[in-house]
Amino acid sequence: MKKRCILLSLVVFFYACETKTEKIKPTVESISESIYASGILKSKNQYQIFATVNGIIEQVFVTEGDTLKKGMPIVLIANETQRLNKENALLASNFSNYHTNKGRLSDAINIIDLAKHKMKNDSLLFIRQKNLWQQKIGTQVELEQRELTYLNAKTSYFSSIEKYEELNRQLNFNASQSKNNALISYKLETDFTVRSEIDGMIYSLSKTKGDIVGLQTPIAIVGDAKQFILEMQVDEYDIIKIKKGLPVLITLDSYKKEVFNALVTKINPLMNERSKTFLVEAEFVTQPDILYPNITFEASIIINTKEKAILIPRNYLINDSMVMRANGEKIIVKTGLKDYQKIEVLSGLKETDEISKPE
Repeated sequence: MKKRCILLSLVVFFYACETKTEKIKPTVESISESIYASGILKSKNQYQIFATVNGIIEQVFVTEGDTLKKGMPIVLIANETQRLNKENALLASNFSNYHTNKGRLSDAINIIDLAKHKMKNDSLLFIRQKNLWQQKIGTQVELEQRELTYLNAKTSYFSSIEKYEELNRQLNFNASQSKNNALISYKLETDFTVRSEIDGMIYSLSKTKGDIVGLQTPIAIVGDAKQFILEMQVDEYDIIKIKKGLPVLITLDSYKKEVFNALVTKINPLMNERSKTFLVEAEFVTQPDILYPNITFEASIIINTKEKAILIPRNYLINDSMVMRANGEKIIVKTGLKDYQKIEVLSGLKETDEISKPE
């Protein structure tokens, strides 16, 4: 009985030793080398809306989840003072309108005509007096008075022309200036109505009627309702491998057990000094039906793919350069592509070789 127990113990011991060492043969499969990245989802053209004036919100036109067209109002900021300023600017514009002041130009033209007639008349009188003086008729004083009168009339005529031209320039200037002031006032008034810059959706609305807003106060977040951007953080060690157009495999917590395809569309060249990462953007090839901004995801950016490769599990590799045959012999291998579980063997190992898992 004792011998049978010893024999049974030896069988169990040898069986345990035999099964303790795992052995496999390389497989020929496709492998893709990828870079891991995490990120968040952003709506395309997503941006924060800020007020361009200080004031109190008088009216809110939208609620969260509403769809928008470009130019649609979001909130109205109280603007009574600005409304009065606009009315004053319009009054000034009407008062300074060029056509409204054409009467002043007509008066100036009439003054020119009168000055011209007077100049001609005084010229004739001067010439007549000059002729009489040549005939020894009249006096020297009368001749000088006629000449002086003519010269004054001539000066008045040219002066009236200059005044007309100056008045015309002044009226044009006043009309243009008052028109511009009215446009500026109108533009300032429109600043009190905050509008959407895109066709999209209100994703967040942080202010309500009666709230005070300023130039640095975000009012809402607006973005595209249908198109989304995948924003990924890629380590500086891996960024040089990333190129536009590379395929990306996306997994979302909101869509468990599903993998979505995307493509790299943009690489932002400035590194975040704090996280030592680069922002890389991608877009879905086939987008899920329902998405929301700020959803988190995990991504695998495929940088290389090989269809038929000799693969072994990565935990069978010793010191990144050797494997152990089934007989315990260690051999040097050259490796290639790798993923999270397997690694390609380029040389040193054949498909028929059996290898053991190192302890």
